[in-house]
Amino acid sequence: MPPAQRRVRRTSTGVFAGIRVGSIGGVEISLDYSWFIIFFLILGTFAGVVFPAHAPGVDRLGYLLMGFVGAALFFISLLLHELAHAFMALRRGIGVEGITLFIFGGMARTERDASTPGDEFIIAVVGPLASLGLAVLFYGLAAVGSVTGAPLAITVVAEYLGFLNLLLAIFNLLPGFPLDGGRLLRAGLWKATGSMRKGTEIASGVGRALGWGLIGLGIFSLLVGGALIGGLWMVFIGWFLGHAARSSYQQVMLQEMLSPLSARQAMTADPETVPPDLPVEELVHTHFLRRPYNSFPVVEDDVPIGLVTLTQVKALPREQWKGKVVADLMTPLKEVVVVDPEARMIDVLREMQKSEARRILVARDWQLVGIISSTDLARWLDRMTLVESTPDE
Repeated sequence: MPPAQRRVRRTSTGVFAGIRVGSIGGVEISLDYSWFIIFFLILGTFAGVVFPAHAPGVDRLGYLLMGFVGAALFFISLLLHELAHAFMALRRGIGVEGITLFIFGGMARTERDASTPGDEFIIAVVGPLASLGLAVLFYGLAAVGSVTGAPLAITVVAEYLGFLNLLLAIFNLLPGFPLDGGRLLRAGLWKATGSMRKGTEIASGVGRALGWGLIGLGIFSLLVGGALIGGLWMVFIGWFLGHAARSSYQQVMLQEMLSPLSARQAMTADPETVPPDLPVEELVHTHFLRRPYNSFPVVEDDVPIGLVTLTQVKALPREQWKGKVVADLMTPLKEVVVVDPEARMIDVLREMQKSEARRILVARDWQLVGIISSTDLARWLDRMTLVESTPDE
């Protein structure tokens, strides 16, 4: 397959650091490292505070078992909430990169935003509906357990999980982007104004205001109510929500700026190349030390075969340079992202984020025509920002 038509998808540990635990229905599930912190915090809170208060008389091992089951089922509930988003996105033709559970809950990562307000609404609303359904299920199990004389430990865990899922649904329906309620608000504003950008701007503003409100409430709880853990948690959630709202709006702005751009417009055309048999020492002295580039395409007989970067050279001890050539260090073409000159920069940026090299080769019919690096992208964005900020004469 010609390199111009290849789309190599790589998993970069720097994008969503975590541990892949499997997949459900083709959707990959990962645990961010921060998830382990919150899991054990919740386990300790359940086993040491919540369940002893609601189910007195159980021994310490019993509380620990209740805490473990409760924490596990709570995170399964979070996962089902995100799976509802992911499966609905797939039904609407939107690719899903995976789901990550982390310290503030979960996140379904889609390849792009919804293209219509209707898609945005239905993808957003299924998450809270899933949580409401789980709340009904757990409350129902608790009720059945009480009627049939099930052990108090079982009914208490089920009832508390019902409460948590109800709380999760209510919190997610708050109208602050990027919460589900904020996405519902954006969908409505998008429909009313005809502009996704305007809808995102308003919904993100509400999200930032909600974040500041949670921070203020958390500080009040700390200083006046004496709720140390609850107050700190609200402060952290408020900070995260405000930051996420701002970042989400910036992402939409970036996509809008990139939407009319093709790889040809952003690339560095006719980039300098190196042959695969070039000695590493010569590569350093005649290229990396004399040219303002951190990578060079590797070309043999006018056909690109790989990419060599300064990082790869630095990883090789100086005493091992002798006898080594570019081919020994380079990333082979099958592991490099290669796009057509007319590829949309929105798609190119997505592939660049997955690439450890942060560089993309542009080729057509086996002929290298350019390279795109983060520097090229930043330079183009600077030009666009200057154009947009310059008043018309």
